Amino acid sequence: MNRYAISEDTAKAAKWPHEIFLINLIFNHILLFVAFLSASSLQKLALIVPVISFVILAYILWRARKSLRVDPWFVKCHWQLAARRSRAFVIMLGIMVVVMIAIYLISGGNMRPQHWAFFGVGIMPTLVTVLVLIVMESDALHLARFGKMPDWLVQRYPDGALAPVAD
Repeated sequence: MNRYAISEDTAKAAKWPHEIFLINLIFNHILLFVAFLSASSLQKLALIVPVISFVILAYILWRARKSLRVDPWFVKCHWQLAARRSRAFVIMLGIMVVVMIAIYLISGGNMRPQHWAFFGVGIMPTLVTVLVLIVMESDALHLARFGKMPDWLVQRYPDGALAPVAD
């Protein structure tokens, strides 16, 4: 992993995609979801969580595509990193939705309490993914702050690459 000499403004701009993604993961998928499920009068509002998530993820993907044209190299690469993880998360959410629909259809639309256990098993991989992505995005935020970038990302986006600085 190389370090690059970047300005404070560039570091701040490179942190944005990771901060947005972390807000989605921590605030939306953990805090809001738990708050809505814990209050019986707000349980139906839990359906807002995936809607907010897809809006945020769509923004990250759109902004990463725009970043390829408008941002400096270091910032562009960090947007691409966040977009790659966002795509993986979208796929995971899609798989979870398919599993939930399959469980509902297999039950014949007659959801008994024992079927809720299957829902829990269906949601578990998504919860693990959220936790892993929180750790990965926190690390990426740290890398952006200190002008670092994974080598594979430099190789994937070599146009306009900065020369690494010796540590």
